[in-house]
Amino acid sequence: MSKQSQWIVGVNAVASSIENDAENVREVLIEASAKNPRLVEIEENARRKGIDVRKVNTQALDGVGGSVRHQGVAARYQAARTYSENELEGLVEAAEGKALLLVLDEVQDPHNLGACLRSAAAAGATAVIIPKDKSATVNATVRKTSAGAADRIPVVAVTNLSRCLKDLQKLGVWIYGLAGEATASLYSIDLKGNVALVLGGEADGLRRLTRENCDSLVKIPMPGDIESLNVSVATGVSLFEAVRQRGL
Repeated sequence: MSKQSQWIVGVNAVASSIENDAENVREVLIEASAKNPRLVEIEENARRKGIDVRKVNTQALDGVGGSVRHQGVAARYQAARTYSENELEGLVEAAEGKALLLVLDEVQDPHNLGACLRSAAAAGATAVIIPKDKSATVNATVRKTSAGAADRIPVVAVTNLSRCLKDLQKLGVWIYGLAGEATASLYSIDLKGNVALVLGGEADGLRRLTRENCDSLVKIPMPGDIESLNVSVATGVSLFEAVRQRGL
């Protein structure tokens, strides 16, 4: 797993990092003039776990948060939870025939990626797979949007997504790509075993090679007038259909 130092901001993201991965939180900055009781809880929890806490002015938080709304708190985080593709086999095997993988093909909006991670964590997914190129990375915006989910689920960045899908098939994983023009319904397929759900990016959906390496293309039936769903919404619908089928 690769590591790098970065700032994460926002109440939920910082609280989750302290609760779930305190050993990788190096320090916490809290706005000195803030009145939010959640910040008091964060400060107490951080100090209880031996994390340095500093009271700073708003300008200091603006500096580390950049364009992301910091809500009066930031944390310097030492680990970016990005797993190598060599670890995928172990993650699938550990799921004992019930792996649920989310594959995102060039999702470039960090807010969408964060929302997808949140749905994946809520659904108990085994891992989220993203390409190293032309994809949003797990940055401060993603961590904040995911409401802490980025600290709870393995994110695997792969060099070649098509090759990764082929490798997953060799491990006994069935690959289903979501595409609006597909004839089969998501609700008609068996999602109870080793399954990877593949969703495309905001602009063009699934790329050609990604489509060709899926076992089947399926669609979410939409009787209304809208032709497609936002990728994060489609992710939630797809993952929780798998959850429903598995009786979890």
